[in-house]
Amino acid sequence: MRPVLHGTQVTLRPVTPEDVDVLADILAEPEVSRWWPRYDASRVRRDLLEAPDTTVFTVAHLDDEVVGSIQYVEEPAPDYRHASVDVFLHPAWHGKGLGTDAIRTLARHLIHDRGHHRLAIDPAADNEKAIRTYKRVGFKEVGVMREYERNANGEWQDCLLMDLLKRDLE
Repeated sequence: MRPVLHGTQVTLRPVTPEDVDVLADILAEPEVSRWWPRYDASRVRRDLLEAPDTTVFTVAHLDDEVVGSIQYVEEPAPDYRHASVDVFLHPAWHGKGLGTDAIRTLARHLIHDRGHHRLAIDPAADNEKAIRTYKRVGFKEVGVMREYERNANGEWQDCLLMDLLKRDLE
């Protein structure tokens, strides 16, 4: 059973089938699809609801309005144990601190409850808003991964590997 996590502005709750259409609509927003391309309801269902190795939460504002999603994948090998995180929010909620709160809330859960000493995130190298948000939580730049993922145009783009150690969590 996945927990419900409470931040100061958001609640992270397990994603449900009822969330699929809302999340697909958020992913269709141009400002989101630029970073999360090629998502429709069937891919949301497959990648966010049914993926066996990914733990996905909806990001809900205080009144339970779904404003986005946050997820993690854990590396279970003891000598490499860490978790990788990813997040998206509806553009109407950008710049209001919800992304920072969601990431900080999940980071605390992964470090304090799941026992991770290190978290990783890998935004597109030119996604300045996301990078600033991650830095506010305590993530540090590790380096650029060249031509790491395909963008919305199908072209390879660089991503910035960032990590957060337990001692960096703000």
